[in-house]
Amino acid sequence: MSKNTSSRVDHEQLGDLPEWNLDDLYPGMDSREFKADLEKARAEAEDFERDFKGALEKVTGTGKLLEAIVRYENLGETTGRIGSFAYLNYAKNTADPDRAKFLGDCQQALNEISTKLIFFSLELNKIGDAILEKALADDEKLARYRPWFEELRKAKPYQLEERVEELFHDKSLTGRGAWNRLFDETIASLKFRVGGEELGLEATLTLMSDPDQKKRKKAFRAICSTMKDNQRLFTHITNVLAKDKEISDRWRGFKDIADSRHLANSVEREVVDALENSVREAYPRLSHRYYAMKAEWFGQKKLNAWDRNAPLPTSDERIYDWESAKNMVLEAYEGFSPHLAEMAEPFFDSGWIDGPVTPGKSPGAFAHPTVPSVHPYLMLNYLGKTRDVMTLAHELGHGVHQRLAAEQGALMAPTPLTLAETASVFGEMLTFRSLLQKTTDPEQRFALLSSKVEDMLNTVVRQISFYTFERKVHTARRKGELRTEELNRMWLETSAESLGPAVRLNKGYEIFWAYIPHFIHSPFYVYAYAFGDCLVNSLYAKYESSSEGFAERYFDMLRAGGSKHHSELLAPFGLDARDPEFWSLGLSMIEGLIDELEKTGPELS
Repeated sequence: MSKNTSSRVDHEQLGDLPEWNLDDLYPGMDSREFKADLEKARAEAEDFERDFKGALEKVTGTGKLLEAIVRYENLGETTGRIGSFAYLNYAKNTADPDRAKFLGDCQQALNEISTKLIFFSLELNKIGDAILEKALADDEKLARYRPWFEELRKAKPYQLEERVEELFHDKSLTGRGAWNRLFDETIASLKFRVGGEELGLEATLTLMSDPDQKKRKKAFRAICSTMKDNQRLFTHITNVLAKDKEISDRWRGFKDIADSRHLANSVEREVVDALENSVREAYPRLSHRYYAMKAEWFGQKKLNAWDRNAPLPTSDERIYDWESAKNMVLEAYEGFSPHLAEMAEPFFDSGWIDGPVTPGKSPGAFAHPTVPSVHPYLMLNYLGKTRDVMTLAHELGHGVHQRLAAEQGALMAPTPLTLAETASVFGEMLTFRSLLQKTTDPEQRFALLSSKVEDMLNTVVRQISFYTFERKVHTARRKGELRTEELNRMWLETSAESLGPAVRLNKGYEIFWAYIPHFIHSPFYVYAYAFGDCLVNSLYAKYESSSEGFAERYFDMLRAGGSKHHSELLAPFGLDARDPEFWSLGLSMIEGLIDELEKTGPELS
């Protein structure tokens, strides 16, 4: 570790950052292996369609249904590998036209392949309940897929006639998929002029948490300026995608604008409503209270928008080189369970992580599960700050979860978004608690606590605010196209409600909705972060009160992947997301940390 007060970090300070080696997927875009798998997938899709289309009801009791499921799953492995490689190869440099073309061509090929498989889920849902139940009861190997069948059945009321499904599917390539790509490539190409220097979005957002207020303000104004220059495009993209979703929802018969997301997440609308209501009711006790305290610590009546995520005057601005970050996270994981560290270690030495900030690289961070037969890949934009270490712990938690769930196979390994954040947030919490335990200096401890509170507020309060904003946007879009001014007003309304009177929403802040990718890629995804954070807070409270046997139950939950409902997975811990007390328990942990800060803050300001 080395000390540095700048948010711009030289590569030498961070040490050797790992980069992806995608060879475990394919050696390259023109590789023989890639071309062979693509042709294999095309041929298998044609064979599958020929063998089973129009015949599923007839083969249900003959053992052929199991054969169909296994072949379908194996084909999903192949297409998943192709799609993962194309996307990761593109994410490494979205500005490279060859990679962009390769991704587009792959998406088109995969779309054509998957079109031949649309009949499968539709025909499975035509099989009578009694007939399917008998088939599951008679065949132990087929019964393993019962959870998958149950989730498939939930979608039955919203499925359309096959030709319409094929049309929706084919048009997605030139519809939603094309607009997503336009957004990604536009964001990656934008330049933000800060102090005479042109930066990308990631580096500019990082400056928004720089210790130097002048740099924060310049970064804020640069974002305002560049996003305003492009507001017509982002407004148009938002309008098109909101309308696209409304058309799909209307045809499928979804009643609420977020019901399709709830179905995908395998969570009931009432549970999400309870989460949103609980968090919004807690705004005054959480974000409003904290930001008022922070303004006082800064000697201000109100925080400017560029000061909201500013480090406190007492903050420790150390830069953690990569080796220090790695050791810190693995040690925290090891402290919980040696098995957790064991599952995490291969990521660091096998080309499974991409760390450096490079031109054209996708901003932010993510964990891509690829397919069960390979392994996940983690993307970071590592700059050495404490938050970057926590991001490593977060994404590594995703990676471990994905590795553990892989045993469920391609159909049931994917975890609903509401539970997909569990291991990531838990890994982050373990790392934070480990670091806090070693910190004896009062100022450093205060800085760590305040940083964690801010991360929690950004994860819970901000994400629920985003969800509320999305609800307003999609509801209003049903009445007609939205102007930029209307989107700006909704953004300011929800931001003011969530941040409270102690944060000044300076001129220009109204356009900040435009760069948030979740609004574009995954409408209503954002509540999963709040769900996951509150869930982990409740889980961690259980862990602290009775750790015996906890790790075993925790690993069982992660291994389940998408094979169990959230109610079944939480039951061994005595938790129930339908109970309002569940959310109160999670939110009380954030409130408790704010209580601790309130007691010590004035002495350190």
